[in-house]
Amino acid sequence: MRKPQDQKLSSDATISESGYVVSRRAVLSGLGVMTLLGASGCSQALELPSLGPLEPSGRMSPVGVDHISTGSIPPISVDSNITDNRTMYAALIDSGFVIPAVPFQKIRPEFRRQIVIDPTGEAPGTIVVRLNERHLYWVQEGGEAIRYGVGIGKAGFEWNGRAEIQYTKQWPTWTPPKEMIARKPELVKWAGGQPGGLDNPLGARAHYIYKDGHDTGYRVHGSPEWWTIGTRASSGCVRMINQDVIDLYNRVKASPTNVPIVVV
Repeated sequence: MRKPQDQKLSSDATISESGYVVSRRAVLSGLGVMTLLGASGCSQALELPSLGPLEPSGRMSPVGVDHISTGSIPPISVDSNITDNRTMYAALIDSGFVIPAVPFQKIRPEFRRQIVIDPTGEAPGTIVVRLNERHLYWVQEGGEAIRYGVGIGKAGFEWNGRAEIQYTKQWPTWTPPKEMIARKPELVKWAGGQPGGLDNPLGARAHYIYKDGHDTGYRVHGSPEWWTIGTRASSGCVRMINQDVIDLYNRVKASPTNVPIVVV
């Protein structure tokens, strides 16, 4: 390689301190870019806001807010009880029943519990079921909602509109309607009611939907059949993963008034 001083330079070129040939035009262009960056308030060093301390496991602290700007998308909360699948769907003991862990890897990500920007426009403390999405939303303060995957009726949810959760039950008794017993005679043994338990179709919790003081006959309830979430599999009610319905139940029970529900 020839030494830099042996090279013939054009009138538009110069030699940098490192000995490389640099075009004057490139230098001027670079200065122009730097000027524009300075005018726009940018800098070469980006300072990102902290998301809070890390836990020993390397995860972010359980509760916080992701403040990194993403343009028009507002920040959402970070809560390991809602965003960590292994925590949410672990085995648990509830009222003496051992609820098995859910193999969440086999459930599509959009049907796992998560915090989202509220798309419903409803008041905080409202349950919204969007049948076509197979999603149930618990509306929170600050423009957020907790979204759960649900299973709905094979022929669609026969009731929709506005109502309220009149009451809730833990490990409810399930009584098959006469029409169901006629279709499945083997259920006659539960004509007087199937006690709550791991095999009970209503799962670990049930929320009873009333309209104008009258029982609609529909429920938001748990189910041991986690694989039916995101499908049309029930006889009309809204079914949830047992771990999810317990989470929803705790939020509904904490409400000082009957919780409104909107099914669309």
